[in-house]
Amino acid sequence: MAEEETAAHPQGKSMYKYIAEAWNNPNQGYVKQLNIERRIMWRREENFLRIEKPTRLDRARALGYKAKQGYVLVRAKVRKGAFQKRHINHGRRAKRKGEEQLIVGKSLQRMAEERTQKRYRNLEVLNSYWVGADGQNEWYEVILVDPGHPVIQHDPKISWICNNKNKKRVYRGLTSAGAKGRGLRNKGHGAEKVRPSGGAKGNRNN
Repeated sequence: MAEEETAAHPQGKSMYKYIAEAWNNPNQGYVKQLNIERRIMWRREENFLRIEKPTRLDRARALGYKAKQGYVLVRAKVRKGAFQKRHINHGRRAKRKGEEQLIVGKSLQRMAEERTQKRYRNLEVLNSYWVGADGQNEWYEVILVDPGHPVIQHDPKISWICNNKNKKRVYRGLTSAGAKGRGLRNKGHGAEKVRPSGGAKGNRNN
C-alpha cells in the first residue's frame, strides 16, 4: 500500500531546493553568468536601494520574508577590507601612528544591516542574506518589516516585532548574523562565556 502511494505521489524536490542547489556554488552554472551581469548593473546603482523581488527566493523565505504588505527588501553594498587609520598631517611623529589597519569585530553582513537601518528608520531589520561580491564590495539583501503597518500588526507570526522591546534590534545583535557574530550558535563546552553576552559575562567575572 505504501509503495502504491509513493508511486502515485513521487517525492520530488521543491522549487526552493533547486534554487538552493544552484546557489551552493555561485561560480558555476547559469548563476555565474547571471551574477556577472548583475554586478555590472549593481555597481551603477545607488547604495541601499529598495527592490521589488528577492534575488534568492529560498534564502529570503527561510529568513522570514513574505510577499505581502509591510515587508521591504533593500540591497546594500559594503566595501571589503579592514579600516585604515587617518593619515597624520601634523601634531605628532608618524611613528606614533601605530598599526595601519583597524580590525573590526563585526562582519560585513552586520555592517550592511546596521547601515540599512540608519537609512530606513521607520522599519525594523528582520534578517539578511548574501547575494554577490567582487574585488571591492559585497552585496547583501536586507529584509525589513514595517511595525506600523496593519497587516504586520494583525499577523500572529510577525506581530512580535511591533513590541517596543524589539526596537532597533539590529544594533543589539538580535538578527541571525548578529547572533552568529556574538557566538550564540555554539553551545556547551567552550561557549561558557558567550551568554548572556560577552560584556555581561566579563562584568560578572570582574
